[in-house]
Amino acid sequence: MTQTVFILNGPNLNLLGEREPHIYGHETLAMIEQNCIARGKEHGFSIDFRQSNIEGEIINSVHEARKKAQAIIINPAGFSFTSIALLDSLKAFDGIKLEVHLSNIHRREAIYHNSLVSKTADAVIAGLGADGYILALDALARKFAATAK
Repeated sequence: MTQTVFILNGPNLNLLGEREPHIYGHETLAMIEQNCIARGKEHGFSIDFRQSNIEGEIINSVHEARKKAQAIIINPAGFSFTSIALLDSLKAFDGIKLEVHLSNIHRREAIYHNSLVSKTADAVIAGLGADGYILALDALARKFAATAK
């Protein structure tokens, strides 16, 4: 059975490669999407990759994932630290939830240290740049394989 994975990206991630590359790297979101689709294919996943600068659109994607996906990989970006509504929507998702951050949020200014999304995520990957998405997909493949036994 093909597993569907929603990969959700929050505000300003559409500017990757241009915005603060010394923090977020030089890869664009389109490059990350291509890499995720390729790795997902290796694992037999169907990848639904999305980005929005609008909180409600991301929440609607989480609601949609409740019926269509077995896992969510989310880089909530700035919504990590501010959105109780996003936290509540993720709590309603019964599948695996992995939070990804390009930078190590714990080495940054104090405002970035408390991710609300982490309170519902099964795991968090931070500080590995775009590789964090690939590692999240690899971890999902292992989790799905372990539950299939």
